[in-house]
Amino acid sequence: MTQHQVQLSTALQTEAFGACWGKVRPVQGVVNLSGDLGAGKTTLARGFLRACGYSGVVKSPTFTLVEPYLLASGPVYHFDLYRLNDPLELECIGARELLGSPGICLLEWPSRGAGMLPSPDVIILLQTQNEARLIHYQAGTEVGERWLTLAHPCISAIN
Repeated sequence: MTQHQVQLSTALQTEAFGACWGKVRPVQGVVNLSGDLGAGKTTLARGFLRACGYSGVVKSPTFTLVEPYLLASGPVYHFDLYRLNDPLELECIGARELLGSPGICLLEWPSRGAGMLPSPDVIILLQTQNEARLIHYQAGTEVGERWLTLAHPCISAIN
């Protein structure tokens, strides 16, 4: 599937990028968020959650591993798998049930759950370039392709 990229200059633009996906979210989907520490994964997730109607504090679930947001627009499960030592640890936190249920799963550090995670509908890689962020994104499934098509006009309007 075609890979796209966008360069963003500020954290607010990264939030806006996340909001583009949240505004047109499907009922169920998996989004892989990859990038180094500080690349903007949680900032993107914050924008996504704001677009879904959440107004509280959004923090990285580094220590809890998953933060559930039960919203009127549907549940969003924000995972941070950075601290996993073994993908089998996902069983201990009930990830299988959450990943297979209606809702959106935002997965930071998906490589740490390799072999235990479903195929992602959307794959997003965030890279820092000086003060800017370069974001590569692509659909991973047909659901993701439809989602990307709906989000693309909003993404194009960010810059």
